[in-house]
Amino acid sequence: MSNQMAFSSLVMRWVVVPSVAIFLAAISAPAQDGNGDYLFLVGSGYLCDTGDSSACPGVVKSLQGDSYEMSGAGALSTQSKSVTATGTFTHKSADGNSLETGVWIATELVSFNSYGIAPGLMRGGQPFGPPPFGPRRSPMLSGPMPAGGLAVFRVRLLALRGLSKTALLQVNCPQGRVPDDHQTEGIRLTIEGGGGEFDQEISGRTLFVLTRPGAGVAP
Repeated sequence: MSNQMAFSSLVMRWVVVPSVAIFLAAISAPAQDGNGDYLFLVGSGYLCDTGDSSACPGVVKSLQGDSYEMSGAGALSTQSKSVTATGTFTHKSADGNSLETGVWIATELVSFNSYGIAPGLMRGGQPFGPPPFGPRRSPMLSGPMPAGGLAVFRVRLLALRGLSKTALLQVNCPQGRVPDDHQTEGIRLTIEGGGGEFDQEISGRTLFVLTRPGAGVAP
């Protein structure tokens, strides 16, 4: 096994897997009053259990043909304008060769635009949760709810070899009231300092979960 493959395997075991476990535990917990707290997945966790090979990881390409493959999980708060998230990435050349691999860590929530609750992802009008994390609750929107939105994070790309990079990571989940210009699910990546623009969403599932809907949220 190459150093890069071993590194990626260790990261998935010690970084991404615990993050997904926290995600699942959080959406099974009772929600409290308030709003603006979200959990999210990017090409990871139970999004990968659909049998669709294009669900994971998230893949985005540049006009030159090279690509980034990214997976991860995290939480954001629009009230405190904060984010905690991490995952893995692999940068590949146009011919599919691995150029670098490593860990990405979110350092800043630049913006978040909510598209609202995603009724198409609800089960019979009940709060959301993957089995067995979705216990029966009353029809009132008091539990975690699937939602759509567009988040932009500033992230650090920490490669196994070479210098780290700063980038803007865009995560789009087109559920709810989706603007016409954001109908494509997936990620985009802009390497700061002239490092390249990756704006062609190729594949990958994304999901936001509103953990504190509050009494004023309607489906």
